[in-house]
Amino acid sequence: MRIVVLVGLPGSGKSTYLERLGAPALSSDRIRGLLADDETDQTIHDRVFQTVRYLLRQRLELGRPVTYIDATNLTREDRRPYLEMGRAHGCEVEAVFFDVPLAVCRERNARRRRVVPEEALAKMAGKLTPPTVEEGFARVTLISD
Repeated sequence: MRIVVLVGLPGSGKSTYLERLGAPALSSDRIRGLLADDETDQTIHDRVFQTVRYLLRQRLELGRPVTYIDATNLTREDRRPYLEMGRAHGCEVEAVFFDVPLAVCRERNARRRRVVPEEALAKMAGKLTPPTVEEGFARVTLISD
């Protein structure tokens, strides 16, 4: 079994990448929509990620071969639960890092139906820490634009 953690700013291409692969994912935006009827609702952040982790546990217990985590996953702290769950269930955890310039993300963000406010995007860019093998990932795939 494998957990694939996507890492990147809004507008970096994470969801588009998954669409091209035809891969279903545990998407924090989709879960926000399911819980609060609003994919942009940031007031339920903790509930959203509790739900992502719950669903991941269920998929691992069912023996699903691969689970993609579609969220920004900007910091080591954000990614740690997936590494811990992978270890606990004896599966490989890898990261796909979307190393896309902030200017490109801003441009794409402006064209999205769900626009992230500029100040929030800038703050997120300041927190972004690229994933590494030393952090615990079996491999890190780099996607740049």
